[in-house]
Amino acid sequence: MEHWFVFSETEMSAIGLSFKVALWCAVLVLPIAVLMGWWLARKTFRGKSLIEGFINLPLVLPPVATGFILLLLLGTKGLIGHWLNELLGIRIAFTYYAAVIASMIVSFPLAVRAIRLSIEMVDPGFEEAARTLGASTFQSFVRVTLPLALPGIISGFVLSFARSLGEFGATIIFAGNISGETQTIPLALFNQIQMPGMESSAFRLLLVAVLFSFLAMAFSEYLVKKLHKRN
Repeated sequence: MEHWFVFSETEMSAIGLSFKVALWCAVLVLPIAVLMGWWLARKTFRGKSLIEGFINLPLVLPPVATGFILLLLLGTKGLIGHWLNELLGIRIAFTYYAAVIASMIVSFPLAVRAIRLSIEMVDPGFEEAARTLGASTFQSFVRVTLPLALPGIISGFVLSFARSLGEFGATIIFAGNISGETQTIPLALFNQIQMPGMESSAFRLLLVAVLFSFLAMAFSEYLVKKLHKRN
């Protein structure tokens, strides 16, 4: 049984890559999700439901379809990717950056939803009071809204991180399953399940995936409870 807990170089590469992709995904998604969450929570306008539906589309679309859409847009022959490749020499599909982008797209709705709900729970009267005291809309947002909505913002960050760790469908289509470059834990686990005699490797990767996700959610709950006690 000892060999069941000895990680190979390929497994360590997949684990390290998954962590980096998930971290970059959460960091890049957070500021956009905060602004979008505030906008949806505080603004009323025609067509708002359509925008909300568009944002939440990756939640109901098959992840493989999301990956295919990204490939059509950002692939080397895609609508945008073709020009990036021809004019700037930038190739996104089947690279590390593609794995990050795929994770960002599928996790973005979760982060926006958590942050939006948290901002909606902040009494707009606090923001109005700050503005009557001379604060601008941006200052009241930074000094009043963000601190009060912090538990939801933390939840959005962690949900984005955890969702990225489990991302498979969009990644395998848009980024591929390239060992050492785009092969994250779910992709490596998929590989090992397909090969006879690789049960121990699949078990190790499964254990790490469960551990990462559990620790992320537990840490989020701990921070949220601590913030509520402080308030």
